[in-house]
Amino acid sequence: MSLLKLGRLSACSVLFVSATLLLLHGTQASSPIWFELKKIPFRLENDQTPAKNAPETMPGGVAVFDYNGDGRPDIFFTNGANIATLKKDSPKYRNRLFRNDGNGVFTDVTDAAGLAGSGYDMGVAVADYDNDGHPDLFVAGLRHSTLYHNNGDGTFTDVTVKSGLDASLNRPDPEYGPLWAITAVWVDVNNDGLLDLFVVNYMQWSYSDKPLCAIGGVADYCSPKFYKGQPNQLFLNKGDGTFQDVSKEWGVRSHVGKGMGVGMADYDLDGRPDLFVTNDVSYNSLFHNAGNKFDEVAFETGVALTEDGSFISGMGLDFRDFNNDGYPDIALVALNNQTFPLFQNTGKGDFHEVTTESGMRDASRQMSGFGAALYDFDNDGWKDLFVSRGHVESLNQPGQPVDQPNTVFRNLGASGKWAPLTEEAGFTSIAPARHRGCAFGDLDGDGRIDVVVTALGQDAEIWMNRSEKSGYWLDIALRGTKSNRDGIGARIKVLSKAGAQYNHMTTSVGYASSSYGPVHFGLGADSRADLIEIHWPSGIVQTLQNVAADQILKVTEPSR
Repeated sequence: MSLLKLGRLSACSVLFVSATLLLLHGTQASSPIWFELKKIPFRLENDQTPAKNAPETMPGGVAVFDYNGDGRPDIFFTNGANIATLKKDSPKYRNRLFRNDGNGVFTDVTDAAGLAGSGYDMGVAVADYDNDGHPDLFVAGLRHSTLYHNNGDGTFTDVTVKSGLDASLNRPDPEYGPLWAITAVWVDVNNDGLLDLFVVNYMQWSYSDKPLCAIGGVADYCSPKFYKGQPNQLFLNKGDGTFQDVSKEWGVRSHVGKGMGVGMADYDLDGRPDLFVTNDVSYNSLFHNAGNKFDEVAFETGVALTEDGSFISGMGLDFRDFNNDGYPDIALVALNNQTFPLFQNTGKGDFHEVTTESGMRDASRQMSGFGAALYDFDNDGWKDLFVSRGHVESLNQPGQPVDQPNTVFRNLGASGKWAPLTEEAGFTSIAPARHRGCAFGDLDGDGRIDVVVTALGQDAEIWMNRSEKSGYWLDIALRGTKSNRDGIGARIKVLSKAGAQYNHMTTSVGYASSSYGPVHFGLGADSRADLIEIHWPSGIVQTLQNVAADQILKVTEPSR
């Protein structure tokens, strides 16, 4: 059942997304999760040079969000630039916005929207920061980040200077030099109904026209251990369109890392949103929200390092409950031989790593991942883990391929085990690649979560979810009144005959990417939810009963 309707389209401006026939030797019928590839005319240009400058291997953020309010999720791609000048001096480097017109048709509306960009961009974070009902974009970049305000008429305005962000983001830091922002998360840290901005910075870098590192005598990208790190930043929303840099006051600036990913969740259920940051070849960071500052508690809670005590190249992550006990867990990805760590929330204020006992260590050891996200792709009531795969380096090593296919790990439920599906899910129907960003949404309105993935030097991939035995589903679209309008930070419990499951509203998912849409629940064989319980950031608790499945349920926060 599709919710999409084809509108009037101009033949000269419409780009049709062509489906690629997948020959899967019968795996479509047997695999519980299966995707069909569709191409979209966007190529991620990273300007790879013989000198192998570090930023060349890092871009690729993507966002899925409904920018024009027509009910169809659209797609925004960040793109690179000339690595020597950090300028988009060729049309091929433009960021791109594609409007979803339905029936598999996407139209390039970048020029009309004003989103082509100007610098070497990395990541994107979506949210309605001014509560006007239109989702805005923050684009994180190398020495230049941009805040775009959605004008509500299909256009965006660059308000970076007007918002007060330019001085802290785009001018050299007196201590750490020019900043390299990888990604960001919108989060209401003080629960005042206004979304604040947390920016993840990577490391100190300068351009070189000569190779700095080599593998076997051949130039390749240097390990992050050869670079100095940078602190993250926190900007409080003042409610008048401007932001205040409170990184020092909130205890963020004193923790220097090499940030790659960030996830938001209230892991101890105290009503305040917390932040987990993956760091590259360094300790992870867990910022516990104490109300007016963050305490860094990664070591105390058991998430600073993996179970063998080694530094890993922590990349993308998702901070979400994967075992249906009501407490947000952490799933992140890294490179070959580093595994994809899983930290299970004990409910006692800390975490227990279950990578080995869940089977994830053996299943992921030979894989490299960049993006990671927990979504219920077969709607059976258990969140699965999608990973966009590809290595950092550009040279194949024995047992360590650079180009890799994507993988989805199916959550086997109460057993705590995960089943990797690669060929079975359709991902080997095309050549492997160095995949990067990934974003998620129901692009065709059939109740199954689809995936958009970028890859260095390759066309973007849209993976349409065609899982045949998919269960019932329920999407909950929140509208805050006392809380922020997006309801970011709201915790949701859904109870059906099969049991309880939990999720929360956030747009920060994967690597350098953003997924802005309803909170998704799979209900399996249950055609309705007996109870829905929503804990809004304001503290208001709202309940609904006997709700039919297979719908987008729009819920407005009550006044009390």
